[in-house]
Amino acid sequence: MAELYFEDVSVGQEVPTFQRTTDLMYWNRFAAVNDEFVPVHMDDEFAKSRGEKGVLAMGHLSFAHLHNMLRDWIGDSGQIKRVACQYRGINYKDDTITSRGQVVKTYSEGEQNLVDLEIRVENQRGEIITPGTATVALPSRK
Repeated sequence: MAELYFEDVSVGQEVPTFQRTTDLMYWNRFAAVNDEFVPVHMDDEFAKSRGEKGVLAMGHLSFAHLHNMLRDWIGDSGQIKRVACQYRGINYKDDTITSRGQVVKTYSEGEQNLVDLEIRVENQRGEIITPGTATVALPSRK
């Protein structure tokens, strides 16, 4: 992975996407490390009895996808300083969800070179299910 430097980033720049199609096997791996084996995430009939069209993903999975997108973009030398998001939609089984980001501000504060971003997770229909913001710190070429 190539190093990303502060000087290489500009307002309006798109972050490379992070995409996954989710299914029960994928959710089981996530649930195992988060102790989130609850029926609405694992049992279609239970979820339907609660008024859903089927099982749905854990909200924190969207957060994890946003984090993966940011980490992949900034590399090992960058730091994720802040991530905030809201869970506004549902990721159902077999949805393809894509994490996206766009640079909205670049600035230096003290010794840190910071980048503010608008981030989001959307489903295959283009519906934003998890909007958010993030700030990352990047190394400088100087």
